[in-house]
Amino acid sequence: MRYGRAPETLRDIGFSLAPGSFHFLTGASGAGKSSLLKLIYLAHRASRGRVELFGRDVSRLPPGDLPFLRRRIGVVFQEFKLLEHLSVFDNAALPLRIQQRKPATYRDDVGELLTWVGLGERMHALPATLSGGEKQRLAIARAVVDRPDVLLADEPTGNVDPAMSLRLLRLFVELNRLGTTVLIATHDEEVVARAGRPTLHLEQGRLVEGGDR
Repeated sequence: MRYGRAPETLRDIGFSLAPGSFHFLTGASGAGKSSLLKLIYLAHRASRGRVELFGRDVSRLPPGDLPFLRRRIGVVFQEFKLLEHLSVFDNAALPLRIQQRKPATYRDDVGELLTWVGLGERMHALPATLSGGEKQRLAIARAVVDRPDVLLADEPTGNVDPAMSLRLLRLFVELNRLGTTVLIATHDEEVVARAGRPTLHLEQGRLVEGGDR
């Protein structure tokens, strides 16, 4: 993968994630972690090679088919990407609203999830009134609310304290137990050590641990 005419950000990478697996993606800042996640959730296309999702080669798919694949992927962005005019509750419930589900069918579940991530008393607040850590937790709640087939998280514990970090890890583990494939990009060595899950490690755009040999 490259940005414009710049040198390749990622090159000669090969790996697969089995359905229901849980991996961490590690590497120094600038190693290419965020870029690799962007390839997986189809924010960018590979400049060469192949990306296969759910058994389909995305390089051969027409653009109109990509949104259907994206709906099966939950993403926690570093930039949060919250909708400022929607309340905490409505931001968390956005994937369910897009599916045109009636609020009565998800109100209790969304409320329980927000309570779990420590936002139970902020459901009616707007994002502008939240701290960085609260925005991070809201972004996580939105990403997992509809139990996606794949969850991609970019530094999901970067703005929270150690206690909340471990609580969020338990949330990811529970989601994984329900069948979601989880890939978390992180610098948090304590979280990686506690989880005891396999690691994909990037160095200067190459996968040096956990990939195909």
